[in-house]
Amino acid sequence: MLNTTIIAMSQSPETQGGGGWVGMIPFILIILVIYFLMIRPQSKKAKEHQKMLIELKKGDKVVTIGGVYGSIVQVKDKTFIVKISANTDIEVLKSSVADVVVETETNQA
Repeated sequence: MLNTTIIAMSQSPETQGGGGWVGMIPFILIILVIYFLMIRPQSKKAKEHQKMLIELKKGDKVVTIGGVYGSIVQVKDKTFIVKISANTDIEVLKSSVADVVVETETNQA
């Protein structure tokens, strides 16, 4: 009888640890790491891209997501008219502009 009492006492819920907030710490740490390594940089890049789109004006040279180079001829509410060759203008969504092309002059000796 003494044996069963000792076994029953050793398995009581009061002696088991690791529950509550202590068990959630690894999950909280994982969420924080994901936020700082993935979500925050992505939202920062999206804000920079949005700012770049707002600052675009007539005459800027751009490249679209599809890889088309051209210069902006006209700015509309949601689109740009982009001149890609002498007689060819296309209308592209503002969101499809990937980057502004900055031309650098190189001196050849």
